[in-house]
Amino acid sequence: MQIKKKKTKKVEPIQMNTSAKKRKFLNLRMPKSSDHFLHAAMIILMLFGIIMVGSASMGVAGGNNRFLVITIVKQVVYAVAGYIAMTFLANRFQLKKLKSSTTFLVILATIASLLLCLLFTETNGARAWIRIPLGVTEVTLQPSEFAKIIAILVVALYLGDNVHSYSKRFDLIKRPLFIDGVILFIVWILQSDFGSMAVIFVIICVCFLVPNHPQLRGYQRILTILFYGVVLLGFYILSPSGEHLIMKMTFLKTYQIKRFVSAINPFMDQYGTGYQLISGLISFATGGWFGKGLGNSVRKYTNFPAASTDYILAIVVEELGFVGFIGLLAVYGFIIFVLLRYAMKMRSEKGRIILVGTAMYFLVHMFFNIGGVTGLIPLTGVPLLMVSAGGSSTMSIMACVGISQAVIASYRRGEIR
Repeated sequence: MQIKKKKTKKVEPIQMNTSAKKRKFLNLRMPKSSDHFLHAAMIILMLFGIIMVGSASMGVAGGNNRFLVITIVKQVVYAVAGYIAMTFLANRFQLKKLKSSTTFLVILATIASLLLCLLFTETNGARAWIRIPLGVTEVTLQPSEFAKIIAILVVALYLGDNVHSYSKRFDLIKRPLFIDGVILFIVWILQSDFGSMAVIFVIICVCFLVPNHPQLRGYQRILTILFYGVVLLGFYILSPSGEHLIMKMTFLKTYQIKRFVSAINPFMDQYGTGYQLISGLISFATGGWFGKGLGNSVRKYTNFPAASTDYILAIVVEELGFVGFIGLLAVYGFIIFVLLRYAMKMRSEKGRIILVGTAMYFLVHMFFNIGGVTGLIPLTGVPLLMVSAGGSSTMSIMACVGISQAVIASYRRGEIR
């Protein structure tokens, strides 16, 4: 008796159809292993920023509802674009593919920066924006904001988890030093954007202190000493006795020197260079504990320059008071705390550099913006992240947080330590 063998059907591997691939590629959900509290804090900041840009722009609109609607719609579009970038990078970024993606970003940012320097006119003393006419409005992009992400990734790429021993210590840092040096040169010298240069420089310096390579320790000690020296010099320059030193800084432009002088004493030229700072201080003083109510700012209807951008914090405090200001600081503080907490847990130096760099991105912007608005330091034109009007800073920081979320998700899944 012969036993008939059953014919077994060859099981074909299930292939993902095109629509499923597209859904995965355009996935707008954060990875399951990402930090959902960090994500919620970013959403809160994003929504708060849209509301405050709308409120602060009411004064500039002057009853022109069309202008006001266009301004709010632009901010919504920037926020949505930033959210898409954040979720995309949170799902797609991988530390092991850092080299190829970083190289591409460096080339792209360098070309974009050079193009805007050569082809576009100055605005407020700097060639830092690419202007794109779009129907009834204009879209501006600031490549120096995206250069901040690149600067962080370059340090992570060349210094993170580097176990090689070099015959000369300088060989360890020459590549990141050259690439980040080129970025700083373009932003400061060619674009004349001192504020962005200062932010990038501080972020690079802090990221440089994270790796634990034995051959880096000497450089890290020198960097720490220089940092304290710059801080002490800054205190002296911003004191009344340091004004004569500012006048000798020939590398600064006239408007930059005036900003230093205004920070020391804005009432020396209260209707000129000190007017903006004085208006901001009045907004702080009249806000009280709980403010005048959302939308009820009085100063935004006066000739208040940059009410929706550099000086939006003054409008926030006037409308929401000191309590609103503390609440905003609490959200920023929570985001920075979460990023640094994961950085302290991780062994992966690449991951730690990215998380620390993102935390410094928030912290340095907070320091420069709040310090400039309150007169503690000269105004640098650095926006209040996620709150000030503008697309480049919003999209850039959300993309940076997306990369950080990808690192956090990899850590929580056990893919990196």
